[in-house]
Amino acid sequence: MVHTIEVSGLRKRYGDVQAVDGVTFAVEEGEFFGILGPNGAGKTTTLEIIEGLRRADEGDLTVLGLPPWPRNSKLLPRIGVQLQASSFFERLTAREQLRTFGSLYGVPAKKADAMLELVGLDDKADTRVEKLSGGQAQRLSIACALVHDPELVFLDEPTAALDPQARRNLWDVLRSINTDGRTIVLTTHYMDEAEILCDRVAIMDSGRILRLGPPAVLVRGLAAPARISVASGVLAVEDARLLPGADEADDDGVSLTISTRDPSAVVAAMAAKDALTGVQIRGATLEDVFLELTGREYRA
Repeated sequence: MVHTIEVSGLRKRYGDVQAVDGVTFAVEEGEFFGILGPNGAGKTTTLEIIEGLRRADEGDLTVLGLPPWPRNSKLLPRIGVQLQASSFFERLTAREQLRTFGSLYGVPAKKADAMLELVGLDDKADTRVEKLSGGQAQRLSIACALVHDPELVFLDEPTAALDPQARRNLWDVLRSINTDGRTIVLTTHYMDEAEILCDRVAIMDSGRILRLGPPAVLVRGLAAPARISVASGVLAVEDARLLPGADEADDDGVSLTISTRDPSAVVAAMAAKDALTGVQIRGATLEDVFLELTGREYRA
């Protein structure tokens, strides 16, 4: 197995805050790898250390077989970085912006222009960056990270603050990038995004990795109950609680929801009562795993 990134015992402290606390993992070549966690979990600090933007206090780290710190000029042409907050040169069009970034790596203008088509911005080539929508600006930011054809791409919350349509469009771009053979490391707050895009995810909190693996494996390991919902009023809550296999039932006035570890038995019993109007069955998701590990308390 070829490892693009190898991290062992990584630590970083800021005063009394242990931002990264003994993080260890490896990312395989061509993998789409996600780092998940609540605010302050240490995701961005971990990513910035791997990118060579910060120095670790302790630990061993290689990226594409090389140490990223001190800032390694041999790595720069081989990696692409899209930060949480994108900054562009003022008063430039999307085409001029991309050509400027490309020129830093000796990329011909024609090749830079082709990157606009990859991210679906060819029709915005002559639009100044300040006139782009949030989703278009994010796609341009990713194009700038890819313009020099890096082997490894880092994306720090690339879909933050985007509307659902822009997020879905950006997912298509990211899938295309990964399918081309690039290794991608992603941080995100969106569990559905990680579940759909990532081959494996690491769930972090308080600077430590709590669980690591393919999303589907993590979900199966949770052994959480399924939730069966039907329209409110089709079955009394008291009757729902007495159904074979039902663990709990609740009616919020919109839907009746039954928790169960034996959904087939519950559905069969509900069908016998002709109580399947608007039925929906939902199993555990990566969000359930995330909340189980990190808690439900709000993080500012």
